Amino acid sequence: MRNTTIKWLGVTAALTLALTACEGEGAGSGGADPDAEPEDLTVGVAMPTQTYERWVSDGNNIEAQLEEAGYNVELQYADDDIPTQSQQIDQMITQEVDALIIASIDGSALSGQLDAAADAGIPVIAYDRLIRDSEHVDFYVTFDNYEVGVNQAQSLLYGLGVLDENFEEANDAPEGPLNVELFAGSLDDNNAHFFWDGAMDTLEPYFDDGTLEVPSGQMDIEQAATQRWEQETAQQRMENLLTTHYSGGEELDGVLAPADPLSRGIINALRNDGWGETIEDGLPVVTGQDAEIATISLISEGVQHSTIFKDTRDLAEQAVIAAQAFLDGEEPEPNNTEDYDNGEIVVPSYLLDVQMILENNYEEILVDSGYYTEEQVESGQL
Repeated sequence: MRNTTIKWLGVTAALTLALTACEGEGAGSGGADPDAEPEDLTVGVAMPTQTYERWVSDGNNIEAQLEEAGYNVELQYADDDIPTQSQQIDQMITQEVDALIIASIDGSALSGQLDAAADAGIPVIAYDRLIRDSEHVDFYVTFDNYEVGVNQAQSLLYGLGVLDENFEEANDAPEGPLNVELFAGSLDDNNAHFFWDGAMDTLEPYFDDGTLEVPSGQMDIEQAATQRWEQETAQQRMENLLTTHYSGGEELDGVLAPADPLSRGIINALRNDGWGETIEDGLPVVTGQDAEIATISLISEGVQHSTIFKDTRDLAEQAVIAAQAFLDGEEPEPNNTEDYDNGEIVVPSYLLDVQMILENNYEEILVDSGYYTEEQVESGQL
């Protein structure tokens, strides 16, 4: 397993110059007057959807931090519709925004918009989802997405009793095979592949030695994918898996789920099929991601086993720092210059760490830090 938790936080001026030379004619080569006051500059922010709690938080955090720094903000949500997002970005370019922060719906569908941004000298920051197949992506801010998958797999193994609380081999680990099923995200989201790779690299030794088995045999990302990360799609697939492979009394011990909406759909299917109401009374171990409030409520009740917390306040801060650097006529500093090849260039990136959330630590990480209140956790609503 590779170590992807990157701790070094700076780069030398020479490396920055080398990166600039390697990037070629990026969108950030022109644009705003670096002597302009923030109140005379506008940042366009394109978010994918408002139906997914985390993207609302992302948009709000970016908008608030940019406005606090004095900039004008044009924030748009595209309701997971690719043509809508394309039109919104086209409009921002026509309105002559001074920088763009884009969380894409389909990372390969914006080449025309990025060409236009480059022609207008508008720097482009890819936000959390890498924009592919364009040389005009100037910077990328995200979490360590491979490590997200590693954490999801480790939390699954911990929930199954294979690993102990230190995530080392448990002395009293159950004898295999333990039955699990695998879910992946939307194939048009570049992050889904990183999540899958991190998880599968971690689980592979346990498949190889017979500790884990996948009774459905669906172990390829194409078989496990969930288009647009939709809860209903995940619930329907889980229902089909239960009907096809678990109708004769077979055990299902755990489910690898890459995001909380999928997790809730999976749990709905399991509960409706009589697998129990909580883990204690028979519900399989289910993982997740994004620490949505409805999921944290389920974790506090012993229903969902785990999720991965990605503090969107910190991600928004890095996006704002990158935008400010470009608007000041400078280059933002990456901490990863190797892993994010978008098919045209290796995009200089800033990666943030993630945290695993379990029933025994959600209060310390989420409540004590002020991310959620205990009342929100109890109600499952913001």
